[in-house]
Amino acid sequence: MEKVIYTLWKRPEQTTAEFADSLRTQLAAQLLQAGVRGLQLNIDDAEVAPAAGIRQIAGAPLPDALLQLWLDSAIGLRRAPVDALVAATVARHDAYLVTESEPLRNERYPAAPGQRSYGFAQIALLKKPERLGYPEWLAHWHDGHTPVAIETQSTFEYRQNVVVRALTPGARPYDAIVEECFPPAAMSDPQAFFDAVGDPEKFQRNLDRMMASVGRFLDLGTIDVLATSQYRLA
Repeated sequence: MEKVIYTLWKRPEQTTAEFADSLRTQLAAQLLQAGVRGLQLNIDDAEVAPAAGIRQIAGAPLPDALLQLWLDSAIGLRRAPVDALVAATVARHDAYLVTESEPLRNERYPAAPGQRSYGFAQIALLKKPERLGYPEWLAHWHDGHTPVAIETQSTFEYRQNVVVRALTPGARPYDAIVEECFPPAAMSDPQAFFDAVGDPEKFQRNLDRMMASVGRFLDLGTIDVLATSQYRLA
């Protein structure tokens, strides 16, 4: 099987609620009927409005949602029916073939299929700095940064998707797509985000350690970040 991530943008005339409903009901049902093996939606909806402060925009506009699919085959001929369903539902989409690694599984707050997951999922769309070679970049991120991210934040789920290649013409040139899940308080409380509620010194230590680690494999100002509601449907 292969994993494909679609970044999605809603039509101008749609409200956020209308767009979310069209994805969770109409599109999801169509994709499941088409035989996708796994399906998850991440939607920038009203539930994550308190997390507006964590947004980072390197390439405007940010996507309104992400669709994560597992397919028997992602080659163009086999993927075409899925692409057609997506295109009929959204104003614009980019698609990426990725490899997925899950160094921290969500064993604390599992959600039933179709239900909104606990807290929120932060999505970060990354670009490799030109100053780093590809093997060096992966080593800094996977081997160096992964334990730092888990140890300094209140993350309870961590998924790393390395982009193999873009599948749609004109797709934004991302090298990775990261998903980290946090408790609700982390939307607006930095101490909750950095697992240091009521402890300013621990907060500063965790923040400093995290930022130093990020700087080893990313250039600030080059990434896109948004908060989303996570829905696992299959």
